[in-house]
Amino acid sequence: MRRREFLGVLSGAAAWPLAALAQQSSSQIRICQVSPWEGTEHLARAFEKRLQELGYVNGKNVSLRNIFVSPQPKAIEDKITEILPETDMLVVWSTVASVAAKKVAQSIPIVFLGVGVPVEIGLVASLNRPGGNMTGVTFEAATETYGLRLQMLKEILPNIKNVAVLKAKGDPNVAHAIAALEKAAPTLGIQLTQYEAKSSDDLPAVFQEIEQSKADGLISIAGAFTLLNSTQIALLERFSVDVNRNSKGVPRGAQIRFELL
Repeated sequence: MRRREFLGVLSGAAAWPLAALAQQSSSQIRICQVSPWEGTEHLARAFEKRLQELGYVNGKNVSLRNIFVSPQPKAIEDKITEILPETDMLVVWSTVASVAAKKVAQSIPIVFLGVGVPVEIGLVASLNRPGGNMTGVTFEAATETYGLRLQMLKEILPNIKNVAVLKAKGDPNVAHAIAALEKAAPTLGIQLTQYEAKSSDDLPAVFQEIEQSKADGLISIAGAFTLLNSTQIALLERFSVDVNRNSKGVPRGAQIRFELL
């Protein structure tokens, strides 16, 4: 999705609670963005710019605050609980932050962004009628997506047998992704092995385990943790597939290097 289109969707998700709040108060609406991704200030600025284009100007009729917190459920819950008395509306980025917000902030409107399967994880009742106090944008509305990714790996590498699955501890995306992978794996003749990381400090040891297992491929489950550490994950990735074990159209002795993050 192009940036302009994304901002259009984003601002549409935010417009409903903002309009409702504007009718209730003549003072500035206090909006707090909570993100577990440091280094994404450009997203906060883009959000502020689009709100201004819609007539919601920071310092005039809205007061916009941006907070970055580590992608751990407890840390996010604690931060949201702390800021809640001074907040009229929350904007939360990522699945892990959205689930934390759902748990501790049920009295104010919440807009979630960058969330996987919001219906299945209990954020909303349905995609077309969210209900409750939450609305937003999902990056993965179908639980079958991960099964299709595994199928893509099989199509690229027909002889693939063993796939490592990197998952973040405590990320709500994980359970549904694993279920989709486990459903697809037997029909593709693939054995899955799961590897869990709690923090970036765990990644070197996890990848050493993966390398020793001689896995043929890697699927990294999308979420705040894997996005935040995507560069480190890419640098640690060590999978090379000798096409002597593969097939079709690539010179023998060559290697294919691949990542699916």
